[in-house]
Amino acid sequence: MYSSRIPAFVKLFLPEIICRIQPSPFMKSGDKDKKTVYLTFDDGPIPETTPYILDTLKKYGMKATFFCVGENVKKHPELYARILEEGHVTGNHTFNHLKGWDTGMDAYINNVSECAGYVSSNLFRPPYGKIRLNQYHALKKKYKLIFWDVMVPDFDVNSSAEKCLEILRRKTRPGSVLVFHDNLKAKNKLTELLPEALDFLLLQKYDVQPVTNNILK
Repeated sequence: MYSSRIPAFVKLFLPEIICRIQPSPFMKSGDKDKKTVYLTFDDGPIPETTPYILDTLKKYGMKATFFCVGENVKKHPELYARILEEGHVTGNHTFNHLKGWDTGMDAYINNVSECAGYVSSNLFRPPYGKIRLNQYHALKKKYKLIFWDVMVPDFDVNSSAEKCLEILRRKTRPGSVLVFHDNLKAKNKLTELLPEALDFLLLQKYDVQPVTNNILK
């Protein structure tokens, strides 16, 4: 099971997670008025999907944040290098795409640390959004924990590209952190889905940005 939007009650237990990024009161008035959304991709890099995503983002002149699995970075360092060379941001997504609820504290933290050997970032997203309280309290000391405001179910075999677009159109709002997936499950949908999703964001006059440390200060 997954939720396209993080339920409000989760913030009661994990108050420092970031799902939606509101304008800072210290921003210039013009910047405050922008309808900004934050584009992210989980699970890569892999040769089957990452090059297509990067090519598409380049075509649209957009940057994103890629939450990378350390094992994939180890296998495909050239793709990770390309992500950085093209001006995108990266974040830690554990070394083996671990589900926190099924993993003990020490094993989970060690796995995040192993990923950090390949992904230099203080941004972290737990795979599946599943994290135990003790893991959360340990990781928040070092990382900004980035969840999501809209998860596009491109990984779900029961969700068509049109269904994914319908969720994106209905739930996206200013400040939304959007999640797509850079994995094999999403591969067959991405060719149709990603350009239409980016066209929708442009049509709605959203300013599409990556999640960065600067905007989280």
